[in-house]
Amino acid sequence: MERKTVVVYGASSPNVEKVFSDAAYRLGTLMAQSGRTVVTGGGVSGLMAAVEDGSLDSGGHVIGIIPEFMVENGWMHKGLSEIIKTKDMHERKSLMASMADAVVALPGGTGTLEELLEIITWKALDLFTKPVVILNTDGYYDPLLRMLDQAVERKFMNSAFLAVWNVAETPEQVMDIISNAREWESSINKYN
Repeated sequence: MERKTVVVYGASSPNVEKVFSDAAYRLGTLMAQSGRTVVTGGGVSGLMAAVEDGSLDSGGHVIGIIPEFMVENGWMHKGLSEIIKTKDMHERKSLMASMADAVVALPGGTGTLEELLEIITWKALDLFTKPVVILNTDGYYDPLLRMLDQAVERKFMNSAFLAVWNVAETPEQVMDIISNAREWESSINKYN
């Protein structure tokens, strides 16, 4: 299956280290060069803006999905190809998931972590069947990945759920994973 629309979650903080914004920008560039549409939360700063700008600067198409209150606060990127305004965060996340042929999580704070863990949960419950890729720039997600391994080790999670997501170290690896991933076919017994 050709994956044309990729949802990207990522930090909105403008204060992150350059290594993270460079990787986000590179991912946006690769998305545009491969003819993929990028869908983000429509933010004007941080890694969200870096991936948007990387795609736009390379002629890509970027759709921002942003709640009204964020627009009112001036947090919307004004140069995107399309803007879809939602009434709240729940509508935003639901719409993003419904548009996704794949999801990529860049490093981020609580908002990004919440989005990532929600989409992982949806996939584990067979509510979302597309690839989920964690871009582990500079080992950012190592503590979370260790926590998820511990959840398996201590029997809070079936080990089969570790296949719900993929981890990439570089934007190029993200692209390879998206291009080669198959649809999720869960045969996991959630209680074993």
